[in-house]
Amino acid sequence: MGNNIVTLKANQELLEKIREYYRNDQILDAGQYVLFRAKKGKVVITAYQNSKGKDTKITFSGEGFIYEARRWDKTITISEDIKEDDETLGWFEIDDQIGSDEVGTGDFLGPICVCAAYVKKQDVAYLKRIGVADSKKISDDFIKNITPLLLKKFSYSQVSLTNEKYNELVKRGININEMKARLHNRVLLNLIKKHGVKNVYVDKFVSETRYFSYAARDEEIVRDITFKTKGESRYPSVALASVIARYSFLKKMEALSKKYAAIIPFGASSKVDSFALAFIKKHGIEELRKIAKTDFKNYQRVTKNETEK
Repeated sequence: MGNNIVTLKANQELLEKIREYYRNDQILDAGQYVLFRAKKGKVVITAYQNSKGKDTKITFSGEGFIYEARRWDKTITISEDIKEDDETLGWFEIDDQIGSDEVGTGDFLGPICVCAAYVKKQDVAYLKRIGVADSKKISDDFIKNITPLLLKKFSYSQVSLTNEKYNELVKRGININEMKARLHNRVLLNLIKKHGVKNVYVDKFVSETRYFSYAARDEEIVRDITFKTKGESRYPSVALASVIARYSFLKKMEALSKKYAAIIPFGASSKVDSFALAFIKKHGIEELRKIAKTDFKNYQRVTKNETEK
């Protein structure tokens, strides 16, 4: 497998499955031995046969190619010898760094997950090629498919805050930004103690003054931090942290869905309200408090009738 492409050998059954899957994405190609060619996002998928009519092969190339290839073969990994090139210029800073991001703060149901990730300069091109970006800009399927590879390769620190603990902190007068600041501080400390990196980036969610006033309530504080909004678009470490945090959130939501035999919805829309109302009828308000953020307006709406009884 080269740096830009991965090739699968395919029997007739696999070939037809792949051809059918990408049927609506096919593009014209005049190659003599090309059986079909398709483009999914930035990935080009090409099936071809050798001149003897044997050994059908399918190639995947372009940004995010590993994700598409692993859709068909989970044993595929990405080459360790990817060289730094112009693709790294999409990020503002590519030196060795630690970055952090969080997921779940806008979801009525489910936990808050915060992650810090350590990225070496030599691995930035790897992240670019594999398709890592802000977790809000890539699909959850992509994240679930590719993150197991990332967890094996990169050093990270991740922590989750359950909604039971979240609600307890809210009752004590602690707001969500303080929770986030202290969670970020915790995961950053873990990695800095391990790697001693000076370049530290946080996806900005509050003013620096306010952040440090919140973090100061911990015994140790990481102070040398660069805060930037849309940090995942500027720094590969923040982009990686965003993906790992989202992966953790998805796995925990899957566990909740399995526990309650229902698909727990994301966000804070009216659809989430409808789910919560049905959940209350089946499991009761006390059980809802275990998986919901009680300071959200959703909670006020769905429990209004119950509290008026």
